[in-house]
Amino acid sequence: MARLIAISRHRIATDGKGVTTLVAFHGCPLDCRYCLNKQCKDEAHKYPEYSPARLLEEVRVDDLYFQATGGGVTFGGGEPLLHPDFIAEFRELCPPEWKINVESSLAVPMQNVQKIAPLADCMIIDIKDLDDDIYRRYTGRSNALLMSNLRWIAEVGLQDKCKVRLPLIKGYNSRNSISRSRIKLAVMGFRYFDEFKYIIKNDATPDTDSVSEHAAHMFG
Repeated sequence: MARLIAISRHRIATDGKGVTTLVAFHGCPLDCRYCLNKQCKDEAHKYPEYSPARLLEEVRVDDLYFQATGGGVTFGGGEPLLHPDFIAEFRELCPPEWKINVESSLAVPMQNVQKIAPLADCMIIDIKDLDDDIYRRYTGRSNALLMSNLRWIAEVGLQDKCKVRLPLIKGYNSRNSISRSRIKLAVMGFRYFDEFKYIIKNDATPDTDSVSEHAAHMFG
């Protein structure tokens, strides 16, 4: 069972090929200054709990769209890789033609990544920035887990199923630091990147600003 903050249907070219349904989990290990989905850490709200079987029954209505367009289900959040057993069971239950995409910060134990990366069709990785100082200031955490998971993905040769997001975040990183991150990732064998900038809607403080991004990978 897992708490879900949203199920968003009929998404096109935002978080995977074809028509996709985004399934967003509650819970995240990071404390990003400009959080795109603050509800993922809201403990006061009683979000519904789903089993993989219940989720399958709810999203099966779009089977025709998934199969006709090469789409499927994208797990996001929050942090979906906090729930590897749920995703693995859903993969076993759903039609094999459905694509399974996972949007993750990789700020999770390596065994979680090792369970899901091989069975996912696409891993959409939001790295924030590979500079540990920038990463700490923005997320409140070290990037050690992210880096170790990126190295494991490279070691086992799964880079080509990954798209790495490289955001320009006002007040935290720069185009030069993005370029440095991209070079490091390219050396590791990653080839697919998405560079964009967060658009801060109110130029106040990180705690009161709202943020969107050109990829709109959650509910934008």
